[in-house]
Amino acid sequence: MAAVWIRLLPRVRERVVTVPSDGRKAGSTDVEDLDRERGPYRALAAYARAEPADLLFTSELQRLLSRAGSPVVSTAAHPGRAATNPLRSDGRRGARRLAQKAVVGLFAQSDDDGALPTLHAAVAGVPGDGYAGPSGFLEGRGAPKPVGRPARARDAGAARRLWKASEDLTGVAFPRGSLRTA
Repeated sequence: MAAVWIRLLPRVRERVVTVPSDGRKAGSTDVEDLDRERGPYRALAAYARAEPADLLFTSELQRLLSRAGSPVVSTAAHPGRAATNPLRSDGRRGARRLAQKAVVGLFAQSDDDGALPTLHAAVAGVPGDGYAGPSGFLEGRGAPKPVGRPARARDAGAARRLWKASEDLTGVAFPRGSLRTA
């Protein structure tokens, strides 16, 4: 992820908005074992570990941008529980499908409403290293607002180590010195 941001930065004029899902609350990122060599690979667990990493990247990118004197702001936003295709069409049939549809209707919002926190972070002046999400029950739905992060997604040391590991793995480093934007 860092390599993509670094390559795009000369073209970015105002904001970078990272969009983790609300899975940020479930996982933790093991910066020392990014390749998951100390345990079996499990897709859902890997997904949950990636979500806090997105927030760590957001924080470190903001720190680097500020240090470089760039006017670009790095923020993040999560959509809450948006009723996108994976929630609507997982192959369930009959009563299970009806029950799932009812639960999604109660606790999820439309995919259009799920996009609102991202738009909010992009245009509503969310500060650098800020984070937006839905304002409703368990941040699952509702109008966008500033939301908190779990402690593991606020660890500045972990953010620096993750960024450094990403630079080492990709061979792409954050530009040193002044950062000009297009």
